[in-house]
Amino acid sequence: MNPARHMQTGRLLLRPVSYRDLSDLKMLKGDPRAYAVMLGGVRPPLVVAEELAGDIAAWSAQGYGMFALHSRENRHFVGIAGLQDRPDGRGVAMRFAIMAAEQGHGYAPEAASAVLRFGHEYRGLPRIVAVAREDNIASRTVLGAVGFVEYERFWRDDVEMIMFESLRGP
Repeated sequence: MNPARHMQTGRLLLRPVSYRDLSDLKMLKGDPRAYAVMLGGVRPPLVVAEELAGDIAAWSAQGYGMFALHSRENRHFVGIAGLQDRPDGRGVAMRFAIMAAEQGHGYAPEAASAVLRFGHEYRGLPRIVAVAREDNIASRTVLGAVGFVEYERFWRDDVEMIMFESLRGP
């Protein structure tokens, strides 16, 4: 498989998001159990479609973006993970979200590890950041498990946020 377009892990297939993912993305991003703590929170369907168009364009413009995650076993949609430029200019950020029914099965660290490797090794990014709410222990645990380290805290909308970074090794 071309690592620029597709990857796989022990249990997951990762491919750049496409319009065929729209219905799955509407379910994921419309579910507060999966998306309430994401930047911007739960999304209405029109916003999901607009974000998908931007995610598809990012792959062409930047050579990285969001991956749709599917189970290798049965090909069902598990969630998303990938890299996006942060709107606040703090760098290229890893993002991930897992369907509520699939949470707690280790898919997030598996996908995050693959995306981190993709960013550093295949795209040559020297620094990748990630942000999690201070009270989002699950995301913070995933980020720590794949090698991110905390380096900054800031407040957004009365919520303490933690910025993490991963630096490409020699």
